[in-house]
Amino acid sequence: MRFLRALGALLACAALSVSCTDARAGSGAGAPGAPAELSAYERIVPAPARTAPGGPGYRLSAATVIRTTAGSREARGVGELLAAALRPATGLPLRVSGTDAAGAAGGVRLRLDPAAGAYGEEGYRLQADGEGVTVSAYRPAGLFRGAQTLRQLVPAEGAPVVAGGSVSDAPRFGYRGAMVDVARHFFTVAQVKRYVDQLALYKINVLHLHLTDDQGWRLAVDSWPRLATYGGASEVGGGPGGHWTKDEYRDLVRYAGERYMEVVPEIDMPGHTNAALASYAELNCSGVAPARYTGIKVGFSSLCVGKERTYEFVADVLREVAALTPGRWLHIGGDEAHSTPHDQYASFMARAQAAVGDTGKKVMAWHQLAGAEPVQGAVLQWWGTDKTKAAEKEQVAAAVRKGAKLVVSPADRAYLDIKYDAATKPGLSWPGYVPVKRAYEWDPGTHLPGVPESAVLGVEAPLWTEVIATPAELDHMAFPRVIGVAELGWSPAAALSWDAYRLRLAAQGPVLTKLGIAFYRSPDVPWL
Repeated sequence: MRFLRALGALLACAALSVSCTDARAGSGAGAPGAPAELSAYERIVPAPARTAPGGPGYRLSAATVIRTTAGSREARGVGELLAAALRPATGLPLRVSGTDAAGAAGGVRLRLDPAAGAYGEEGYRLQADGEGVTVSAYRPAGLFRGAQTLRQLVPAEGAPVVAGGSVSDAPRFGYRGAMVDVARHFFTVAQVKRYVDQLALYKINVLHLHLTDDQGWRLAVDSWPRLATYGGASEVGGGPGGHWTKDEYRDLVRYAGERYMEVVPEIDMPGHTNAALASYAELNCSGVAPARYTGIKVGFSSLCVGKERTYEFVADVLREVAALTPGRWLHIGGDEAHSTPHDQYASFMARAQAAVGDTGKKVMAWHQLAGAEPVQGAVLQWWGTDKTKAAEKEQVAAAVRKGAKLVVSPADRAYLDIKYDAATKPGLSWPGYVPVKRAYEWDPGTHLPGVPESAVLGVEAPLWTEVIATPAELDHMAFPRVIGVAELGWSPAAALSWDAYRLRLAAQGPVLTKLGIAFYRSPDVPWL
């Protein structure tokens, strides 16, 4: 992480022999007065570390071939995804060839280059001129990120001409996430895949799935089958709910992985567990299963901490979920456990963390884990607000000083289910309103007092679904705010300026429209 951040600063400051636009990608100094006046390179979101527009552009045509590094299945995969994204926009066939020799000229070239090591795992270099476009990267993930930039350089309307110029880019933070709650309202794998495709364009690289809660259990578990078949057959408002089979979940993990997006599954515990408690009476201290729950209150449920059977359940579930998930982390929730006495909470979380370790994965949890004893290297996800008590913030900072890492998701900045304003439908407003400007104007690296940027893995935009039930509602609440969070995670700190960002965001309007995203047209943004 330190290397990647240092690289971002290096690129932003002139280590490479390319002229820097310093933000028109960001500082706002001399920024054009309307989005229509922005050059193609000034419209890129997230803002790249460095851009240098200039020279003749390249016009895609029926003869254009996307050539990828010979012998690389990963590079070929990036090329196929790029072609699939550009064909509808351009109406061109865009054949993909895995025979890109070092001296190949013309067309679009996607090259894995050992000499590009300075760009790290996700950085890339893009060069466009009259002969073609070349994207070079050290790793396939960087090639994919560069391909997303190329997608943005192809106009949403008009002739498919990639403007001449170059981009040298790498992310500020290695973790840039978005969470989808499929437990309160059920969403199908196909619906989540659609969101994955939308997020990928803006270089999001983590998909956090909130799979279980009081209202529903959404993933099949062979050792505890009633979790899905009974616990999954409900949702907020009394709808039919639903669940994913293991094969469906594997398919989603594969799909996200092809877009270089790591899946973090969350099994929330010891609270937020009514769906599990309703499914198995033995998980309750009373031995009596409660009714399924379809409301939106929180904090009333708890696994029975004193029963050994509870820990057999935890181990079984985490083992099966880990076996389905190639990523690094298992998220074990830990928030709003109001019905679990503190000493029992600490005891439970210690054993739950040990169960995660037994699977070979790393622990991730909401920041309330700081009130127990996070294992070394655990990742805490901060969801507090500006009004959260100083003592709670200090508790998290103390855990960081002992070795915990942090993902920052402040509810009054990054929660996508919160209303933009009083007129927003749907949405909640418990932490206040989150207009598009507020969602952008904060810095993940300095947000929490006492937590240095070196301890911050990155940022995440959670989307809870107590009141969000359809893809159109998801679109409306997520976009455009998730784009701003993506920029906070990717772009150099020096490039973060609302005045410049609002113009670049405005220029994304036609892109979002063409992608069929029913986004919120914030009055703070001069949309094209």
